[in-house]
Amino acid sequence: MTEEENSAKSTRPFGLREEVATQGGEAGSEGAMAYSDSRGSGSGQHAKDVMAAARETIARRGLANADSPVLLMVSGGSDSTALAYIARQLADEGVIGPVAMLHVNHCLRPGAADQDEAFVTQLAELLAIPLFSCKIDIAGEAQREGGNVEAVARRERYLAANEALASLCRHAAAPLSAGRIFTAHTADDRVENFYMRSMVGTGPGGFRAMKYANGPVTRPLLDVGREDLRAYLCKRECDGLPCACDAEGNLWREDATNAHTDRFRAYVRHEVIPRIKQRSPQLLDVLGRTMNLIADEDDMLENMAFDLVKCHMTWTEALPERPPAYEEGGVLAPAFGSQPAPLQRRAVVQVLQAMLSPDARVETASVDAVLAAWDRPGTREAKPRGGYVANIQGNLAISANKHGVRLEPMAVFRARRKK
Repeated sequence: MTEEENSAKSTRPFGLREEVATQGGEAGSEGAMAYSDSRGSGSGQHAKDVMAAARETIARRGLANADSPVLLMVSGGSDSTALAYIARQLADEGVIGPVAMLHVNHCLRPGAADQDEAFVTQLAELLAIPLFSCKIDIAGEAQREGGNVEAVARRERYLAANEALASLCRHAAAPLSAGRIFTAHTADDRVENFYMRSMVGTGPGGFRAMKYANGPVTRPLLDVGREDLRAYLCKRECDGLPCACDAEGNLWREDATNAHTDRFRAYVRHEVIPRIKQRSPQLLDVLGRTMNLIADEDDMLENMAFDLVKCHMTWTEALPERPPAYEEGGVLAPAFGSQPAPLQRRAVVQVLQAMLSPDARVETASVDAVLAAWDRPGTREAKPRGGYVANIQGNLAISANKHGVRLEPMAVFRARRKK
């Protein structure tokens, strides 16, 4: 396939370039030790054995197996570079199936973005991992649609990832359901999310911060810290193992925008968390255990909410042996209003998520508007408010009568009202 550098949205999927490397990979077992050099990548303390940690997380969480084709999302930063080395060894050991890499050049940093791409290309060739690569004019796309640059970048990145994963599964003669997308999110990212949500507020399940698996997207490094991964990369070089380097000899690429504290995540990363770590040096492990406890309870409540939806939601055009037309919505039964409020909120989020898309953000105001369609929701006396109408998420309508609360696209609601 050839690379097309076209930023117009109508031209997606942007011509992913598949490059099959031919050089030999790596061999041998690599344990991580304390390591520090002039780059400041080591903490001077005993670092985790990141290979063992990744194996354990994958096995314990059931993230992948020997039959799972795995697409690695690699930006060229320290976390994703380490992920590439780790995944290569895991594939060689038979822990996961065939691997490929995806690099998306967002064209946001002139010169540096192209150097990132060149570094990832070198890394893929070194490890003999097929590479999918594409360029997307994220700034131009965001300007055209009036969106947030970071949100647009994430959306386009995962669109490209899903396309690349489908291609990888076809080449591996594996069903798409077996494929996995590995991201390099670490314990640091998870803790950052926790404090970001603490500062701005969050809904049900928000304080679990990140899931180990969300559909095909899996995070095998969530139990490993960023400094552990950098120590691992430096130890590879120290041990004389094959390493990719950029033009300046760096083992990974640094994104200068990560240091900008005018961005919320960068502010939390560089200003908030270092102060907390001064009081709690084991913050990543301690808060990680806490978030896992929260996640266990969150999973239980999500399952209970799922059962609630199955019992009380009648989807539009639901036919035997065919999936519901989720985007068309449906009706929540009157009895839904008398269920416990915490489960109601989670169930409404699940319904709206199914109607919108798995990646869409469900607004708190939307959940409140659905529950407001009942008088005294969460009590035995709850009943639908006849004549209630609301518009949520820009194009969804809520209406209520004695038969229940209907959620549907606004266009369908208007057409039905005209009849």
